[in-house]
Amino acid sequence: MRARTIAILLAALPFTVCTGQSNNFRLGKWTEIQSAILKELTTSYVDSLPVDKIERLGVDAMLAGLDPYTVYIPAEENEDLQMMIRNTYGGIGAVIYKPDVNGNVIINEPYKDSPADKNGLRCGDEILEIDSVSVAGLTSQQCSDRMRGEPGTKVRFKVKKVYTGEIIELDVTRETIHLPDVEYAGMLDSQTGYILQTGFTEGVSDRVRSEVERLKKMGMKTLVLDLRGNGGGLLSEAAGIVSIFVPKGSLVVTAKGKEKESNYVVRTMKEPVDTKLELIVMVDSGTASSSEIVAGALQDMDRATIMGTRTFGKGLVQSIRSLPYGGELKVTTAKYYTPSGRCVQAIDYSRRNEDGSVSQIPDSLTHEFRTAGGRVVRDGGGITPDVTIEPHNYSRLAYSLVAYGVIEEYVLDYVRRHESIAPADEFHLSDQDYADFIEFAKNKEFDYRSTAKAYFDRMCEELEADGLQEAMSGPIEALEKSLNMEKEEFLTLKKDEIVPLIEEEIVVRYQFQPAGIKVRLRYDDALRQALSSERIKL
Repeated sequence: MRARTIAILLAALPFTVCTGQSNNFRLGKWTEIQSAILKELTTSYVDSLPVDKIERLGVDAMLAGLDPYTVYIPAEENEDLQMMIRNTYGGIGAVIYKPDVNGNVIINEPYKDSPADKNGLRCGDEILEIDSVSVAGLTSQQCSDRMRGEPGTKVRFKVKKVYTGEIIELDVTRETIHLPDVEYAGMLDSQTGYILQTGFTEGVSDRVRSEVERLKKMGMKTLVLDLRGNGGGLLSEAAGIVSIFVPKGSLVVTAKGKEKESNYVVRTMKEPVDTKLELIVMVDSGTASSSEIVAGALQDMDRATIMGTRTFGKGLVQSIRSLPYGGELKVTTAKYYTPSGRCVQAIDYSRRNEDGSVSQIPDSLTHEFRTAGGRVVRDGGGITPDVTIEPHNYSRLAYSLVAYGVIEEYVLDYVRRHESIAPADEFHLSDQDYADFIEFAKNKEFDYRSTAKAYFDRMCEELEADGLQEAMSGPIEALEKSLNMEKEEFLTLKKDEIVPLIEEEIVVRYQFQPAGIKVRLRYDDALRQALSSERIKL
């Protein structure tokens, strides 16, 4: 019996060795095949071979089969990586607008205290030349590339001023432009503070900490931390945010991956600012990654009331790996788990459907976990809020006005006609202003159909494809007549929805982003509901 057992084990041994080497063998085999294909194409393909293009397409296609977050970043795109990590670039600090490739560059929005702002560039000013080169014929991207550059270097502009029409020349020294992750921090009333955080790049946790300290000195007893639409960023900054509100040494997140260095535990490393401050964290379907780490950790510790809608569900951690020739690979190296032990990842990219698509993990396959206080929370689908607050659903018309640039064009027209406006707290679009907007929009090309009319048009296409349109012409014509609405009529009907969008954009052009956020908060029904909702007893 013993001899027979040994024989079986020996017979299995070669297969085991082959299996152990199979991944490396297949990798080497494919590398050799790929090199042979490229070599053959280079010598045999009938036309000139765009090697760089097809190699990049191959790499991108290969990585796309893994998950959307594992991407190759070549050396020439390194600035994009720095934007991702630090939210900085070298330039003049202004949003530009170029509606016509043969026209001028329009300053759409200068950032406060940026080189553009310091040199008096304001919304509506037109750039005619960049470093003595006419912008006529250049795309918006080409103009932007010429305006960017190493901090400390100069760029020369020929500018037509918006109100005087005077043409001047300016030498503007580029600076490092940092786009703030904290777009607004202030008091909503005598006891309620509010912080809008839109990212997790380097230094944001220190900024939030200082703002919490400042607002506490102003009498803050309740803080709303708004993470709606925050797509995340650096995990270390997420831990820094959590550290403001919980005792030092508290568990924030656990990462688990294949490599040893991908398995680690993150705890808070700083003393808190306030462990008793009433805390509301607002989230939505755009809240992802590091935002979910913050919301999940504070929920698991029963430290905050999470309000809004279920978050995106990104429970994957990416790391940056250096590649030859200055390239970088942003690669998924681990999954993260909140203090209760749950992973919020909503999609299993390792299990694809036959057509290559992926699906959400169904609620029936999620698991229960417990917060520090014993409340039930679940994994597998983002962070489910403690209090559900549905967001405002904008009409198809509102989206169309933004997507087609109609509001943006009107705001520029408004700026040209008004040299100043009232402070943000007092500014309102008058009835006459909105009537002017309707007249302006009537002459613009954009898709002003209602959602119902868009579905109707799609239905007509399907009926025509099935050969049924003529047979149903009577009911179709009656329905179409009831659904048709003139531009002016629809714009008048949706006035209450569109006015806040216009007001915010106008205020931003004169008084910068924080003032625009003030206008947005004035109309934020979800925020009002959050403040009036009952909090979780923590």
